[in-house]
Amino acid sequence: MSKLKIAVQKSGRLHDDSMRIIKDIGVSIDNGRDQLKALAKNFPLEVFYLRNSDIPQYLKDGVVDAAIIGENVLIEKGSNISIIEKLGFSSCKVSIAVPKSETYNSIQDLNGKRIATSYPNTVSRFLKKNNVKANLHIINGSVEIAPNIGLADAIVDIVSSGSTLFKNGLKEVEVLLKSEAVLAVSPLISSENQKKIKKLQFRLQSVLYARQNKYVLLNAPNNKLDKLVTILPGMNSPTILPLSKEGWSSLHSVINKNQFWEVIDELKQNGAEGILVCPIENMIL
Repeated sequence: MSKLKIAVQKSGRLHDDSMRIIKDIGVSIDNGRDQLKALAKNFPLEVFYLRNSDIPQYLKDGVVDAAIIGENVLIEKGSNISIIEKLGFSSCKVSIAVPKSETYNSIQDLNGKRIATSYPNTVSRFLKKNNVKANLHIINGSVEIAPNIGLADAIVDIVSSGSTLFKNGLKEVEVLLKSEAVLAVSPLISSENQKKIKKLQFRLQSVLYARQNKYVLLNAPNNKLDKLVTILPGMNSPTILPLSKEGWSSLHSVINKNQFWEVIDELKQNGAEGILVCPIENMIL
């Protein structure tokens, strides 16, 4: 049986997050951090550890069948590669930044300026869309230093927390795109491996959905149940089980993590007691 070949970033935060989610979907990988590739023990899968910027070409050429990669890299280098799942981690922005001392009013301020970037294709499309003509300096590495050494008037680079910009005396002025890790598939993937990637995608979706929710158990007097049910709709409706204590029941449900504290506050105000919150490993819809 052929193995599904999947690429991940060789090192860094994206590597760590990628390997974590592979583990969470039940795939056990032999330690391969110092290797170019490693085999899975319990799934027909082979992981290739590559530089992030090289992965789009490996996908185009069919050397790997799929990859966990930053969406921003695909936009820059792999426009014809399909994204089949957004993974919700390694979020960042590709942004324009200028020195803090510079006054910035609009994108038109960049006309005739020098912009240093590792994303020339992305920047060129953005400037063309906004009718701005600027000179691009392509830099692979520490782009943030370019204005300080007189190489450029502005930069375009990845922004996560913004701390690197702050340290280099820069301020973010435009966001070109928002990015996160995605599962991308080679246009040359075989039909046999398409079936395998569908199995992996199903597992990923169950883990990703679980990460967005929390399991909640609570006790309440029966005369409060109708109100609590309206607060806790659950996936279909809450599970209600009678307690040994006369006139009391236990409610079990699922809460979206983005609404969690607001819902908990409302539950308490309406008679819920003994609220227990548990993480969810997988949710199969």
